[in-house]
Amino acid sequence: MRNTNKKPLPILENISVTDASSDGQSVAKTEEYVIFIKGAVPGDIVDLQITRKKSKYREATAIAIKHPSEKRTDPICSHFGTCGGCKWQNMDYQWQLFYKQKQVNDALTRLAKIELPEIQKIVPSKKVYHYRNKLEFTFSNKKWLTLEQINDKSIAFGEGAGEITRNALGFHIPGMFDKILDIDTCYLQEDPSNAIRNEVRKYAFENSLTFFDLREQIGFLRNIIIRSTSTGEWMLIVAFHYDDKHEIEKLLTHLANHFPQITSLQYVINSKRNDTIGDLDIILFKGNDSIYESMEGLKFKIGPKSFYQTNSDQAYELYKITREFAAIKSSDIVYDLYTGTGTIANFVSHQSKKVVGVEYVAAAIEDAKINSHLNHINNTVFYAGDMKDVLNNEFINANGKPDVIITDPPRAGMHEDVTKKILEIEPDRIVYVSCNPSTQARDLQLLDAKYKVTKVQPIDMFPQTHHVENVVLLELKY
Repeated sequence: MRNTNKKPLPILENISVTDASSDGQSVAKTEEYVIFIKGAVPGDIVDLQITRKKSKYREATAIAIKHPSEKRTDPICSHFGTCGGCKWQNMDYQWQLFYKQKQVNDALTRLAKIELPEIQKIVPSKKVYHYRNKLEFTFSNKKWLTLEQINDKSIAFGEGAGEITRNALGFHIPGMFDKILDIDTCYLQEDPSNAIRNEVRKYAFENSLTFFDLREQIGFLRNIIIRSTSTGEWMLIVAFHYDDKHEIEKLLTHLANHFPQITSLQYVINSKRNDTIGDLDIILFKGNDSIYESMEGLKFKIGPKSFYQTNSDQAYELYKITREFAAIKSSDIVYDLYTGTGTIANFVSHQSKKVVGVEYVAAAIEDAKINSHLNHINNTVFYAGDMKDVLNNEFINANGKPDVIITDPPRAGMHEDVTKKILEIEPDRIVYVSCNPSTQARDLQLLDAKYKVTKVQPIDMFPQTHHVENVVLLELKY
């Protein structure tokens, strides 16, 4: 039986917002607890609706901005506040950089608790919009309805248009695995990204193609992935739930005719219960099977399954910082751990005697080898396998003791066994690239047994979000 005596969660008035958290929310403090707030900016004075109570903190949503902060700016996206992708779009970019710098400083000083040099000023992104080279959109027959749409009966119940009004092509609603926000304009990728997505949806409506139902596992259209490069090449991958050759050919021919900019048009049949396509065959419909990125005269092949940093301009800045920190000599052996498709390994290869790349994903290692061959690089070798298993004495004897280790692990950071092995190997320098300053701080604390942090350089790869990249140079204590 439902408990009707449950007390409603309180509304707090005139609360001063004082900070921003590492997960993109704003922060306020009372004498009793910390409050994490959605929809506010540091410096705001707001009324809050508490949405969740815990012993040491509260979660809340700003329901009224009593006095707006000077750090505020007007978001340009009509989907802001519903789409979870750009949480800081209502904060002026200079203040986004301020709080990202603070995030790095707080993580390294509070968590690592080691001697640190002065942290260098964060490198801003050249573009604050239209900087992404890859976006993925999902089809769903469970369109997320805003309050205004729910109140509009013709939209909510599809009067005059049937079920088509509940179909959507866009992004997942945070915390709602089967609800999709229908996207009109996204400002993260340059055109024709929006035009391609909107044309796919328009064609699907006009030709009564069914949108996927994640719960029931029915429907024809599942996903589209749009990729681009700074060289002007475009890749479109369309994921279908089942193979209907007639409808697939009609849709893809329509898109090829409408968008001659697409140099690689591909599709995949995905009948699984998840959206991943890494284990599936990708079928080339028209054009080339890959697109190519360029950096300092090097070409990098990007296939439909390839990983590449999603901000091409900032990736170049990141790799230049990494190379500068590494200070590689022509006699140096370099290990590039978590090498991905070998972009950093190939980028620094000309300065070194030999580069050894290690990565868990076997397909990425094949891309790394192709990129070396494509650029006539002969001093790289690549291995696929779990880092903690690959990096052993036999491996080091076969490849030579590294003078420099570059490591760029996933958000979880390095496995403790990997960190211990690096301490045992004792390279002269370690360049640690991280997308998560908290796990980086944990690993730096372990490395402090033999290494001193001598440089710290944050870099903004993802404007309008709370995410920050950080590069640290560690030098062996003699």
